[in-house]
Amino acid sequence: MRKVLYLEPVGGIAGDMFLAAGIDLGVSPEALTQALSGLGVPGWKLAVSRAVRHAISGTHLDVVLDEREAHPHRAYSDIRALIEAAPTLPPRAKERALAVFRAIGEAEAKVHGVSLDAIHFHEVGAVDSIVDICGAAVVLELLGDPEVYAAPPPLGSGTIRVAHGNMPIPVPATLELLRELPVRFEGVGELTTPTGAALLKVLTRIAPPPADFRMERIGYGVGTKDFRDRPNVLRATLGRAEGQTQGLWVLEANLDDSTPQLLGYLLEHVLTRGALDAWVVPATMKKARPGHVLSVLVESSAKEVVVDLLLRESTTLGVRSYSVERRALERDWVEVETPWGPVRVKRGLRDGVVLNAHPEFEDCRRVAESAGVPLKQVMAAALAALGSGR
Repeated sequence: MRKVLYLEPVGGIAGDMFLAAGIDLGVSPEALTQALSGLGVPGWKLAVSRAVRHAISGTHLDVVLDEREAHPHRAYSDIRALIEAAPTLPPRAKERALAVFRAIGEAEAKVHGVSLDAIHFHEVGAVDSIVDICGAAVVLELLGDPEVYAAPPPLGSGTIRVAHGNMPIPVPATLELLRELPVRFEGVGELTTPTGAALLKVLTRIAPPPADFRMERIGYGVGTKDFRDRPNVLRATLGRAEGQTQGLWVLEANLDDSTPQLLGYLLEHVLTRGALDAWVVPATMKKARPGHVLSVLVESSAKEVVVDLLLRESTTLGVRSYSVERRALERDWVEVETPWGPVRVKRGLRDGVVLNAHPEFEDCRRVAESAGVPLKQVMAAALAALGSGR
């Protein structure tokens, strides 16, 4: 079975609503605060309360700031350094938070016509947004690293005053973040914020949940405003996809005029658009020209988005596709103790029997670098610690 989280942005999505929905699903605010405590950002705390919108009860969250503390605007490099240096953030949460901030930075850079390094985060660089984004990455860890799906978000309408003055809703950065993804142009006010848009882009697939999805828990993250036309809530449903066989698509393109840099860029970006896996193999093309075959594994819901990306971003003149069937092992994580510190191990199970096990690379690298021992030695110790359970 695979853990699945399905998000429905009924009233839109923002960072605080994502955290609130996670808490409503059972995430401990204390555990969340502890994981965020190493960010090195002073003067904040989480205020959790119950709230009702259109007769729907859920969790509301505020990041309360200490007005005596200075809360400066920050460059992307400053935020990256904060996250990378946070000792309490799990490695995978760091990666996700950095990816969300990078997505926002790239969108802002394109909107303003400057480089990423020239971007200074205003609203998004504030302490509450740093807490929101890093907190969202931690929520997924505390929920057991589910596959995340989301319904298309409503964007809203009107105008809003930001650091750059009055802006149309949705603000340009939100539109840029959600370009080529399904959205709904409806509602009044700012329903989807840039932070919410970045969370959807980086952490989710905007697609229906798997057909065999079975609901287990339902949570509601309640937003601050009370809209007339809809309940301002983000509904989050946590459950499992029971089947192990998945109907998938392989997309392929022959490339004989691409640079290594372009191939690396394509591999990175198809994974952010819903691809489950992607790989490049060398090939000899017609007239003995050296080339590559780029292959991408996707679910049906992401097929057209990835095909469009390949046609736009690569040098190919066409993309092949064929259906495949994948039978996947159940997966879970266990933490083991090595002589130099704890390491997570990902296990693959069938009918409760562990058939495969792989130490988490980032955990092993962190432990190896901290202890000054070879990485392969840490990985071997982690597997040995797993012992007979493997």
